[in-house]
Amino acid sequence: MRKTYCIIIFSLTFGGAFAQNVASINGKPVDSKEFMWVYKKNHSGSANATFKELEEYLDLYLNFKLKVLDAIEMGFDKDTAYLTEIKNYETALRTRKKISGTKATYSMIMNEYRDAVLMFNISELKVWDKAQNDENQLRDFYTRNRNFYKEGSFDEVKGKVITDYQEVLEKEWVNVLRTKYPVKVYKEELKKLAKL
Repeated sequence: MRKTYCIIIFSLTFGGAFAQNVASINGKPVDSKEFMWVYKKNHSGSANATFKELEEYLDLYLNFKLKVLDAIEMGFDKDTAYLTEIKNYETALRTRKKISGTKATYSMIMNEYRDAVLMFNISELKVWDKAQNDENQLRDFYTRNRNFYKEGSFDEVKGKVITDYQEVLEKEWVNVLRTKYPVKVYKEELKKLAKL
């Protein structure tokens, strides 16, 4: 069973203006305006968030962007199927009448889709397929964590074992990425966005 992820995006420049950044990944800024656009989009348009809520969401956002960066480093963004999918989405987006007219919004929507597809594709390789298709690793994980599955045999609890193994694989992957790509959070900028 695949996990559902919030579709989120990374930074871009708004009309040449210098926006404040809430973080950076591997030296690349994470723009405050775009981060809040993503936050509101995934929280029913609400911008009323405490510092703690924004900090927790930023952590998820940064993990997402680390996965996207890993996909780019592995060349996923040059894959023919990926490029075709992005082109088709862009064509469909341009034909929609209801899309917001600003270039910044259009760019954010396109970046969001590009990143989401990259994240999905690399997660499939690094987490989902490993957990579902490697029966030996799955049985080994079940055996090592047998005390958590007292309610049944491997075959009876296989779905839960897959889900748990996916979580472990993802956590290990993110830990490696956070070591490989330096992440800095600018808490003072994040505080400016929070509602007390």
